[in-house]
Amino acid sequence: MPDRPRRVPPYRLAAAELAAEIRSGAYDQGEPFPSETVLMSRFGMANMTIRRALEVLREEEGLITTRWGKGSTVVPPTDRPEPKTK
Repeated sequence: MPDRPRRVPPYRLAAAELAAEIRSGAYDQGEPFPSETVLMSRFGMANMTIRRALEVLREEEGLITTRWGKGSTVVPPTDRPEPKTK
């Protein structure tokens, strides 16, 4: 029986698109990153889906940092850790 292609979870698609934008310079370092509400509207996704996408950007990619009550900001390229691989 042939393997079925794996479906990429929506939060991974959103994270990949946002990561590409960050790396291309669409957001300046230290600049406030769009809020969860803005991203929910942009991608048409639920808040938990967007939170998972932001978690990928923060924990796996090291592209953003988040402070409770302050939101997320883009990490300067020199301060970014090596991306984690699975």
